[in-house]
Amino acid sequence: MNPLNKVFSIIETVIAEQDKGMTYSQIVAELDSPKSSTHRILKDLTDLGYLNFNPETKRYFGSLRLAALGAEVMSHFQLRDHIRPFLFELHRETNHTANLGVLNGSVGVFVDKIESKDFGIKLFSEIGKTFPLHCTGLGKTLLAFSSQDIVTKILDTPRQAFTDKTITDPESLKKELALIREQGYALDKEEITRGIMCASGPVFGFNGSLVCAVSITFPAYIKDDRDIEPEVNIIKKYSSLISRSFGKR
Repeated sequence: MNPLNKVFSIIETVIAEQDKGMTYSQIVAELDSPKSSTHRILKDLTDLGYLNFNPETKRYFGSLRLAALGAEVMSHFQLRDHIRPFLFELHRETNHTANLGVLNGSVGVFVDKIESKDFGIKLFSEIGKTFPLHCTGLGKTLLAFSSQDIVTKILDTPRQAFTDKTITDPESLKKELALIREQGYALDKEEITRGIMCASGPVFGFNGSLVCAVSITFPAYIKDDRDIEPEVNIIKKYSSLISRSFGKR
């Protein structure tokens, strides 16, 4: 590991345990790194003000200087601009409509899309439009990786059936969300629009929290003509790529 990588690995390791901090020995064990160089880097980062050291607990924490840098980046960060190049590539590789959605309370919101013109299907995924969480690919992805409070709210609220394949039973939806968390992607199998399917994957930030979800939308007859494993694999690939672009390890 080169010196610069080591510096950032130490910062990331400490920040990942910001709630309780990390001791010197814990950092060495976590990174499996030499004691002498790790101690030197920790001292330098503390002297520069990027880490704080509590002499009573012997634990290191991220400093407000790091928080200020992050706040400055976030104040000028545009989610749509950052992810749009990935959506273009996702669309180019699949020839399907590529979508970006975020959570807004108990609904999702379309933030961006690159629309396919090949299938002659008009989609309802207009930018800025909301979508339900229980029956869309993006929605189920966002719901599956959201807090338990949001999941409980959706499960306790009557869910509209848009097609005969919409999951409205709370126990069935609970099992569906567990499956999505296990496999890392969601499928909308004609649950909001007959003849339309969707594969969606989550995008996580540096600390592992959910940022948004991406998806591809395609005609259901593709599943009848062939297996949709390529769609599943590519949405998993791009959700992982975008997550890595946010710093998720």
